[in-house]
Formats: sequence, structure tokens, C-alpha cells
Amino acid sequence: MSLLDVHRSIVVIIDLQGKLMDMIYRPNLVISSTIRLMKLADLFEVPVVITEQYPKGLGSTHPQVLSVYEKLTTKKFYMEKDSFGCCEDQFYSILKNARPDTNKQQIIIAGIEAHVCVMQTVIELQENGYEAHVCWECVSGRGEEYRDHALQRMNQKGAIITNHESVGFEWARDKNHPKFKEMSRLFREGQITS
Repeated sequence: MSLLDVHRSIVVIIDLQGKLMDMIYRPNLVISSTIRLMKLADLFEVPVVITEQYPKGLGSTHPQVLSVYEKLTTKKFYMEKDSFGCCEDQFYSILKNARPDTNKQQIIIAGIEAHVCVMQTVIELQENGYEAHVCWECVSGRGEEYRDHALQRMNQKGAIITNHESVGFEWARDKNHPKFKEMSRLFREGQITS
């Protein structure tokens, strides 16, 4: 797989919702890293998709994540779902609308749970010709082992395991990129916590 191309990229944030967020491994790391990923997407004008799994029962997206999402100026999309994985007709339609001129889209993934909704989405994306780039610190589940084994399985299926900082540097490619200084400031803001 190639480096991330800012013109082919779409960020997908899967089910970072109320009741589930209270149970996952390292929730603060997931929240703070996902927020930075969204801010990077906004900086580089990369579309962002947020999904929610049965919000009536599980609650809505975590308020800190939702607050940043609502302020994005880049293209943004929302999808409510009942299926565990995202890969249904509506999702593919959103991806097409997000990048209508791009055939080989690169999907950057954050979300929970790693071993269910995230893994099913990533495997189906890979099987359908998309590149899946999973930000390990933006993904979790109920326990470290669930996350670790899911990341291994996704990697075995061809997904790239990455992190939000690598994503930003791949989008910029060069210290002379007009967004580089702003990106560097973002990385210096506050500590990413566990």
C-alpha cells in the first residue's frame, strides 16, 4: 500500500458512543487522539464520517468528539446503523459523495469496538478494494486483548496499522507544506493521555 494521499483520504469514526465509551480500554487516549485526527482532517480538508450504532439504546457520540465534529468546516457526513460493520449501501454512497472523483479511496479508521464494528468494517473495506488505515490509538474495545488481537487480524487482512501523527505527516509530505506549521502546533497542544 502507498502512503496516504490527502486527495484520496476519508476519515471514518465508528460508534464512539455513550455507554460503550465507559467500558473501553484507555478511553481518554481514544478520545484525545480521535479529536486530533478530526482536527487534522479539517486542516487538510479531508472529509469526515461519523457513524452511530443504535443510538437510541447505546447513546450518542461522546460529547467531546461530537463537539469537534460539529465545528468541522471540511465535508462531514453522519450515518446511523443497525449492522455492526458500516459497509452497507448507505455507507458506500457516503464514501462516493465524500470523494466523487477518486476511485482508490484511502479510509482512515477510528472507533470502537475494535473486535466487532471496527474489524468488520475494515475487513469488508479491504475485500471491496478500499485501503484501510487503522489508527491504533483511536481504536479500542472492552479490554486490551480485544483491541490487540483485532488489530492483528485487521493487519493480517491487509489493513495498515498507523497513528494520527503519521497520518498528518503523510498528508503534508514536506515541511514546506502550507499547513505544516499549524499541524506542528496541533501536535504540541496538550499531552495525549491514557
